[in-house]
Order: sequence, then structure tokens, then C-alpha cells
Amino acid sequence: SLMRVHVPNDDRKFPGRQLEQITGFGEAPDEWAVDRIVSHHGTGTSAIFEVRWKTGDHSWEPYHAVRKLAALESYCEAFGI
Repeated sequence: SLMRVHVPNDDRKFPGRQLEQITGFGEAPDEWAVDRIVSHHGTGTSAIFEVRWKTGDHSWEPYHAVRKLAALESYCEAFGI
């Protein structure tokens, strides 16, 4: 038979495997890395910006969410805004 009795690992030989010891396991990050700003729509503080994230995803974000990003400065310089 291929079935055997389960024998748990010895935590003294393999420490650091407890779920509470693994940092950030299962938690969503509070911050995401921006690759660049692709486009925008609107003007002033009511403008929204298309953000390309490092993960490759795109989303539209309001001005207040991107106003402190270096990517916004680069985008504005590139378009002379």
C-alpha cells in the first residue's frame, strides 16, 4: 500500500515555519509600485490619470491619489503641463 501514517515535522529541526513567523503572509500591501502614468482626462484637481502599475495592470486614479508621485512629475514634464 502507498498510504503511510502522517508524521509531522520536528519544529526544533525546522524552525520558523509557523504562520505567525512569516511576515506579510496573506496580507494585501498598503502601497503599490507605479510604473508610469499613461494618459489623463480632465483638468486641474478634477483630472483622472491612467496609471500603469509595475504588475502590468492599468487603472484610472484621481488627482489626489497621484499628486505626490514622481511618475506624475515625469508625465507632466513630458507633455509640458
